[in-house]
Amino acid sequence: MRDRAPAGAHFDFGNGCGSMASGHRGRTHTPGVAATHLRLGPTRKRMLHLFFTSTTRFLGIALGALFRSPDGVNAVSARRVLVMLGFLPVFALAQGLHWLGFLLDEIFFRGYRRVPIREPLFVLGVPRSGTTNLHGILAQDPQFTTFSTWECLFAPSVSQRLFWRALGRIDARVGSPLRRLLRLAERRVFGALDDVHAMSLDTPEEDYFALMPVMSCFILVLAFPRSPHLWRMGSFDRDMPAPERERLLGFYADALRRHLYVHGPDKRLLSKNAAFASLANGLADAFPDARFLVCLRDPMETVPSQLSSIRSGLAFFGVPPDSAPIREHFVEQLAFYYDNLHQLAEHHAPHRTVTKTLPELKADLAGSVRDAYRRLRLPLAPDFAAALNRATAPARAYRSGHKYDLAQFGLEPAAIERRFAGAYTRPALALGTDHLARDGLRDDTGPAVPTGRRTAVAQGCP
Repeated sequence: MRDRAPAGAHFDFGNGCGSMASGHRGRTHTPGVAATHLRLGPTRKRMLHLFFTSTTRFLGIALGALFRSPDGVNAVSARRVLVMLGFLPVFALAQGLHWLGFLLDEIFFRGYRRVPIREPLFVLGVPRSGTTNLHGILAQDPQFTTFSTWECLFAPSVSQRLFWRALGRIDARVGSPLRRLLRLAERRVFGALDDVHAMSLDTPEEDYFALMPVMSCFILVLAFPRSPHLWRMGSFDRDMPAPERERLLGFYADALRRHLYVHGPDKRLLSKNAAFASLANGLADAFPDARFLVCLRDPMETVPSQLSSIRSGLAFFGVPPDSAPIREHFVEQLAFYYDNLHQLAEHHAPHRTVTKTLPELKADLAGSVRDAYRRLRLPLAPDFAAALNRATAPARAYRSGHKYDLAQFGLEPAAIERRFAGAYTRPALALGTDHLARDGLRDDTGPAVPTGRRTAVAQGCP
């Protein structure tokens, strides 16, 4: 089956100039596509539009956070108002610094626009399916470059990265007092997340944070769950209007170019985002030479694991963690993730996509990655092959401290089976369930049982 795109205009954002995908760089292949290209305009016009749109969106969201019910049911709590009064100014300051960095890039580092994005590898999947551990392993392959946490959060622009790097060199010359202070702070901030999503400033991280300056990073839904735009990010390929979709994909492509501009255009971009399951087919259109490694997990485990992982974030922002409307939003979104990833793997880009399940990754990490590299035609260096072998035993032995079950969220297994019936009919997920039963992998609480018929507890990599 040939890779195909849905009807309508689409962009090749990977060739360094935001031009159309076609047999010749920069040439249009249909009159309709040409018209769409003219509407989008150059990078500056797109950035200006996104700046005003995101600023307006932030102001509306901020006011709503202070005065509107966070979920349409519960009243605004005093805690939420107090948290927001502290959070919103800090967030606005960070956003302003990011946009100042983008402005400086357009003055001093315009060369980033010409950086090509060649054959990137996107690690996608449903949440809680092993993407974080897989990302950390793949990041050891020297052919790749990937975003680190500090780059995602504090330096989306070239200007900011060069500033922080210069400050780091100065700090190192005087004994690294700032580095020690940051290490202490990051353990206080990130330590509580170790059982859910371990992270530090230097570790590889999801580059969906690059969409934060345009108020389109899906994690913001924890703070602003009444934002229709953020929920559309969770169903991007289906519900995002075409002009907005093109602008956001163009902005994201520019974020990847800035990263390559700093780290070297000879590198292959490695991107991992479970939240980009909703963008999977848009990414396939925007980057026509990209490869996709998709991670799946039984919905019976994915649903409660995801709902459990967001509870602390919702609670922090004064949003009831057991809110039924928010729970239903997330379940609906997860169902779309499975459908959208299936569309990518089976119909949209089958020859560029390899799917692996969490049980496969746990049972034989090295074999799974080798198979993916072979099928995606990625070179496998001897040193990285050795690193894969070393990582296989720890992956097989890993047991998460993150505990949860369906009943905790008022969900019944039969309801999950009905809601995700389509996912259970697909070969990759059926293989994962059979593989788990056959190899006798165990969770933290008891013997192995078929994943489609149990109350889920954490058993794998986050």
